[in-house]
Amino acid sequence: MNASQAHVAPSEWPHIYRPGAGFVVLALHGTGGNEEEITALAQRIAPGAAVLAPRGRVSENGAGRWFRRASEGVFDVDDVIYRAHELAAFIDWSVNEYGLTGMPIVATGFSNGANMALALGMLHPDRIPSIVAFSGMYPFGTRALPLDLPSSRILLLNGTADPMAPTASVQTLVATATARGAEVALLSREGGHGIAHSDLAEAERWVRSLTSAAD
Repeated sequence: MNASQAHVAPSEWPHIYRPGAGFVVLALHGTGGNEEEITALAQRIAPGAAVLAPRGRVSENGAGRWFRRASEGVFDVDDVIYRAHELAAFIDWSVNEYGLTGMPIVATGFSNGANMALALGMLHPDRIPSIVAFSGMYPFGTRALPLDLPSSRILLLNGTADPMAPTASVQTLVATATARGAEVALLSREGGHGIAHSDLAEAERWVRSLTSAAD
């Protein structure tokens, strides 16, 4: 552990919690974003659900992030793994603090937040079996995925001309997660890094079908 990985008690982690019914959306902002704006995204794709939106604890030139990177698209994989475990502990605290025991959790995020949602779900599939990733990519670099994901469901929403989430890495993500047993849906659109209206509509439909199937 280095200085930037200093332990923080989950109760001291800045976050937003908004009560709701049925299930919980764990919402993770992108680089330079915040928990307020990603809460709005969560409410757009899952109206009426509870929302848990923590703040990324890594600073990159003053911009909040979820983990360190050496350069664009080159992640510090050790830090990715450390931060995912740290976030899992925060989720455990939140479930107890807000009385969420038994409520399914769907993780969503944009860009860096999507990559953390994917890392979290792949390392803790028991806690996070469902993921909606906007402009995400494979978060573990050249490392193999350590766990099987027989109960995981992943929706990937990506632009075909996105230099920040290259198609090759997205395809690695699809192949790796599928090989480990996950149910993966990749919806590609023309364009680059971002969230299109079609992405939002498809994410809302996917989450609705996911939660309807659980009823």
